[in-house]
Amino acid sequence: MRINDRIRAPKVRVIYGEKQLGVMDTHDAVRKAKSVGLDLVEVSTSAKPPVCKIVDYGKYKYDQKKLRKEQPKKTSRLKEVKFRVGIDSNDYNIKVTRAESFLMQEDKVRVQLMFRGRQMAHKEIGFELMNEVKEDLSGVSHVDLQPKLTGRNITMMLSPLAKHLQKPKFKNHDDLPDEDDEDDDEEEIEEYEKPNEDHHHLDVIDEIAMLEEDDGRPKLKRG
Repeated sequence: MRINDRIRAPKVRVIYGEKQLGVMDTHDAVRKAKSVGLDLVEVSTSAKPPVCKIVDYGKYKYDQKKLRKEQPKKTSRLKEVKFRVGIDSNDYNIKVTRAESFLMQEDKVRVQLMFRGRQMAHKEIGFELMNEVKEDLSGVSHVDLQPKLTGRNITMMLSPLAKHLQKPKFKNHDDLPDEDDEDDDEEEIEEYEKPNEDHHHLDVIDEIAMLEEDDGRPKLKRG
């Protein structure tokens, strides 16, 4: 912040109290400020000519610092979107559109893919799906954490691009179902992993049925 003789512009627009004194020669404006025992402070360098105020510099600096402290800091929330191997195209589109909506609201998104049962033997399928999600959201986000396998989950972290750089791929954000209407993936995983449940073996069979064999390697089956 430049003041008095440190102001470089030859002419400035001057404000004194509630009055606008108009455009003045900078040297004249400095003399005007000093004649009333105050300082000429440059408050807007981007304006043409720059805008200056005649104020008590020490008090002005203190007030600006206090104002910055009082302003609420913008916090970025962390949202989570979960996928599964074998997800159908409709559910996939809903989830990736929801993730895009979060990112356009300037939230960070943790994308998680959960393996169940024998799916762990074919981890490459999960990475293929995560890369597809990453590509579909590339117009609104950048990757903070590349897809990484931890335990039975692959996790990826995305942060929003600046608003003016975002180019969303999906347009129907307003048509998304309520989040409460979607399956609670976490609860289902816990239920599935209880070893004494009667339906444990049937769940494994159902999940494997969602995969099809192609040259001896399973592939994603959606839609």
